[in-house]
Amino acid sequence: MEDQKSNKLLILYASQTGNALDAAERVGREAERRGCSVVIRSMDDFDAGSLPQVDTAIFVVSTTGQGDTPDSMKVFWRFLLQKSLKKQWLKGVHYAVFGLGDSGYQKFNFVAKKLDNRLSDLGAMAVVERGLGDDQHPSGYEGALDPWMQSLWSRLHQINSSFFPQGPDFVIPDMKLISQQKVHITYHNIGNADSRSSIASDFKGIQTQLESARSMSPGKFSSYKNKPDCFLKMVKNQPLTREGCGKDVHHFEFEFVSEVIEYEVGDVVEVLPCQDPAAVNAFIQCCNLDPEAFITVNIIRAIAVMNFHGNVLWKDKKVHYREINNNLPTTEIPIKLRTFVELTMDVASASPRRYFFEARILDILDFILNVMSFFATAEHEKERLQYFASPEGRDDLYKYNQKERRTVLEVLEDFPSVQMPFDWLVQLVPPLKTRAFSISSSLLAHPNQVHLTVSVVSWMTPYKRKRVGLCSTWLAGLDPQQGTYIPAWFHKGCLPRPVPSVPLILVGPGTGCAPFRGFVEERAIQTLTGATAPIIFFFGCRNEKNDFLYRDFWLSHSQSNGVLSEAVDGGFYVAFSRDQPKKVYVQHKMLEHSQRIWNLLLKGASIYVAGSSTKMPADVWSAFEEIVSEESGAPKDSAAIWLKSLQRAGRYHVEAWS
Repeated sequence: MEDQKSNKLLILYASQTGNALDAAERVGREAERRGCSVVIRSMDDFDAGSLPQVDTAIFVVSTTGQGDTPDSMKVFWRFLLQKSLKKQWLKGVHYAVFGLGDSGYQKFNFVAKKLDNRLSDLGAMAVVERGLGDDQHPSGYEGALDPWMQSLWSRLHQINSSFFPQGPDFVIPDMKLISQQKVHITYHNIGNADSRSSIASDFKGIQTQLESARSMSPGKFSSYKNKPDCFLKMVKNQPLTREGCGKDVHHFEFEFVSEVIEYEVGDVVEVLPCQDPAAVNAFIQCCNLDPEAFITVNIIRAIAVMNFHGNVLWKDKKVHYREINNNLPTTEIPIKLRTFVELTMDVASASPRRYFFEARILDILDFILNVMSFFATAEHEKERLQYFASPEGRDDLYKYNQKERRTVLEVLEDFPSVQMPFDWLVQLVPPLKTRAFSISSSLLAHPNQVHLTVSVVSWMTPYKRKRVGLCSTWLAGLDPQQGTYIPAWFHKGCLPRPVPSVPLILVGPGTGCAPFRGFVEERAIQTLTGATAPIIFFFGCRNEKNDFLYRDFWLSHSQSNGVLSEAVDGGFYVAFSRDQPKKVYVQHKMLEHSQRIWNLLLKGASIYVAGSSTKMPADVWSAFEEIVSEESGAPKDSAAIWLKSLQRAGRYHVEAWS
């Protein structure tokens, strides 16, 4: 295989939400800046059986849920676990592993750790110690990635000097490495455009536009993300919190429009948000684009070193992207430029990982700043951009961008003389991604619907700029009477559907209660046709009057022999953290009912925990340790071992989010 020779560095990534892809691209571009040829592949786009023919491979993998591998890694991982593979199968192969995880989970970076161990077991030699990125770090995974890369370059050069012909510390000056994906825009005469491109009156027309736009985008959407599983239409938008209390949580109900998806409780739905039309208009106007122009986007995979006079100094062979990706259609449907921007380019999101300079493209910050400075016509703007790109300007860039979460639109508005061609914008603007939510309903209770419980995200930056979450704000502002079609994708989450005969211990403060609303709905229906095991649920919020989510629902099921009533050995216990001088959290309520929890565990209960990934999962785990230790008489370390055995047996599940 041409791109797996020893002078090319293979980078394999496994990503669930896109962060591992972002990190893999960072590693690749930093290597390219040092003169190293790079190949970046998703694990599901690589034949694991060819690993022995690879000289050096860098693995960038995320951990999802409770130590789970990303979907794109499952086949690759099953191959590596084959017992037929001998211990020296990967002898002579060098590797390095960088993991992305969240220390709020018990199995922090579990996938990276087990991959590292397995590669070593198969005879491969580690180049450097594995790197473990942590979402809890103030700088996110980048806090571990930067020092890890510095060690990686040094060790790679020692192992194979051909990777970096001029040494690992040499970075190409006065010229920049052009991205592996180069974009070419073709403008079409509207008379020649496919008529399907202008049909958007129903969900089929919208689906055609969506698939066309996202299949042409360089944002590396999988074919799974191009075509939605179905379309939803909102039928209910109900606030759950008291206005002005500091929290804004909504209950949403959606009906299936195209087809009913047979989801299960504990599943996750991803929706593609609609961007603010005013922001899209401002972006188009700021960039002097024609929103009515019909375009197709061709992506060319190429590696070239150029100076900023446009002279190519060297280049590798170019390959049309669609020749190497069989998932993409061979015939593009021309689409309006505005529609392409709306569906694929995140121009005004306040998400912390989606701003122009940071995160996804931090490693090529100099590259982007220099691209901007190249297109800047005002001398003072050019100087400021070049200063930001310099080592001396990095602290000021951090204050300007990362602390303020500036968006692409804001950056372009701050530098109005920068007039970047649209093909550069398509290449550099972060892709518009779907947002994932835990489903808060049971299909048994609502045969044609799916429900969500969503906290509307908003915060103030250090300089008092108000930021809002793109998707949550959009959903909260939708009027069910508008009949907006919402593309949706369904998949398994971290909480498997429980069988009726298994007792459940549920812990879900705040919007962590969302999946458990579906659990309770489903078990209530199951009791109508057979015997079911009890459920005890620990819920937490700030105040009883302000943010007691689904109050009537929980109370109705905790009375009159409901599935949460103590009359059937169930229970519903609430911690109102701020209704008394001393704060009370779910773990305190758990300790109050220590014996009940222990009795259910002895009867084979499964534990489900959902909510914030900061301190809550660890605090709940510690509470369970204390309960098991006290009720069984065993020491704390033995209690921890016993709880870990529950995890291995599939009886302790966590779904948490930051």
